[in-house]
Amino acid sequence: MGADQEMDTTHKEVALRGPAGRLEGLLWVPKPPQEIRLAAVVSHPHPLYQGTMHNKVVYQTAKALDSLGLAVLRFNFRGVGASEGSYDHGRGEEDDVRTALDYLQAQFSGIPLLAAGFSFGAWVGLRAGCLDPRVIELIGLGLPIDDRKLGFDYLSTCTKPKLLIQGESDQYAARSHFESFVQTFNPEAAKATRVVFIPAADHFFTGHLDEMADALRGWMTARHPNLKLAPPRE
Repeated sequence: MGADQEMDTTHKEVALRGPAGRLEGLLWVPKPPQEIRLAAVVSHPHPLYQGTMHNKVVYQTAKALDSLGLAVLRFNFRGVGASEGSYDHGRGEEDDVRTALDYLQAQFSGIPLLAAGFSFGAWVGLRAGCLDPRVIELIGLGLPIDDRKLGFDYLSTCTKPKLLIQGESDQYAARSHFESFVQTFNPEAAKATRVVFIPAADHFFTGHLDEMADALRGWMTARHPNLKLAPPRE
């Protein structure tokens, strides 16, 4: 069985009840007596292009957050895998992210939340996170800003602390375009934003997932010195 099929007390399949019906998810919870200080949702790439919660970037992001002692929820958007409903051009998928945040709030009452996402998942996940007062931090990976169908302008006024990790050779976001995009942020939003380019990495961080994970952990531990690196989950 692969990592996503292993079942124990810290790793379980969950069902989320969203506006389009049941959404399937996977929840990782730190083993006791580790104290849970943050809970994160990680959103997957485009549902129409084989994007699922088992995507390698999504999995490695969840694994990196898990290694820091966060509770981590991945889920399949409506119409993906066993999740009910059908693709809704980002509108319904943003509601799905809110459903996932609601689930985390119910499971971990009073614990601050983090919204992370890769590609399409960053587009809807960070948008939901910017608007949700329960979310204190954002992590975006591989933002496809060159795709004109996906507008990221909302980030220019989003003042929550955020980490944006991009492949230097991302085919959906040229580095020069991304640097110009970040320069459109208002001063408060710009001050709250950390951008990391992974050298030679493409959109999917092929061959560079470890560097991506290291950048994520570095930002998180700098912001939260009380987070301690746990033994890696197999």
